[in-house]
Amino acid sequence: MSTNVVRTPDGWWAVRNESAVRIETKAATTAELLADRDAVREAACSAQSGTPVADLLVLPPVTTPCRVVAQMVNYRSHARDSGFTGDIPPTFFRKASGSVSGPDDTIVRPAHVKFLDYEVELGLVLGAPLPVGTVVEERDLPRYVAGLVLTNDVSARDVQLTKTQFYESKSYPTFTPTGPHLALLEPEDFAHLLDLRLRLSVNGEPRQDHTLADMIVRPAQALTLLARFQTLDPGDLLLTGTPGGTALKAPPKAVEKIGALLPPARKWKAFFNSQAKNPRYLRQGDLITATIATPDGRIDLGEQHTPVADAE
Repeated sequence: MSTNVVRTPDGWWAVRNESAVRIETKAATTAELLADRDAVREAACSAQSGTPVADLLVLPPVTTPCRVVAQMVNYRSHARDSGFTGDIPPTFFRKASGSVSGPDDTIVRPAHVKFLDYEVELGLVLGAPLPVGTVVEERDLPRYVAGLVLTNDVSARDVQLTKTQFYESKSYPTFTPTGPHLALLEPEDFAHLLDLRLRLSVNGEPRQDHTLADMIVRPAQALTLLARFQTLDPGDLLLTGTPGGTALKAPPKAVEKIGALLPPARKWKAFFNSQAKNPRYLRQGDLITATIATPDGRIDLGEQHTPVADAE
């Protein structure tokens, strides 16, 4: 059974139901906490009669700086929404660690961004070094992945599309809400990963709702592909893609063919004029709610409540 951990300004806490018990550890980073699993297990055993979780100021359970890597178009439903057909090559990109924010922190839209989008994603937290050249089989996942977190890969679509710039468009401060729980897994928990259900709503309206069974490149394969060129260390974070239901969707094929004939400036102007009529993009005052859990509650990454505000 997984053990949920939260981080506050004054330390780490093991969570059971609605109660939390402080973990007696000197760990200052996620990597140091993962090396002190005995302290986590000891606290988890007594978490039934602790401090109410609602009384805690919860921070992201992944400490920064760390590597934040993400997968692009890794759910079949998202591929359909994005207009992809046929085989999709596995693609990775980096996000700035400074984009990581708390599960209830406000997402701040920069003044120049008009089309702000959401992407609920499962995050893998590394628990052991992943050197270049590592091959990860399904049976090896417990060796390399210590736990899971709920994340939101917030995206400035006008920056992403016009500049083909993933790093900038997804790396502004507050663009990776993370937590509240770091779910530390036991080896037997990994058999239940495909049962995890990702859900996101905006102002109570459901937008995304799929399980990991919709995933194209699953975690073991993703780590193997990433390790062809990228080293990861304990505490690093891999975002594994988002399901369909984001605000951004590919235009109809006929419109796309016409757009391809236009000069780039006119093409993007026409595209974003059409996107301006789309009410699903995030605006000031919106509230995003996101969850990831198995139906039986065996793995439950908690719930995010992130309001949206414009930069002052």
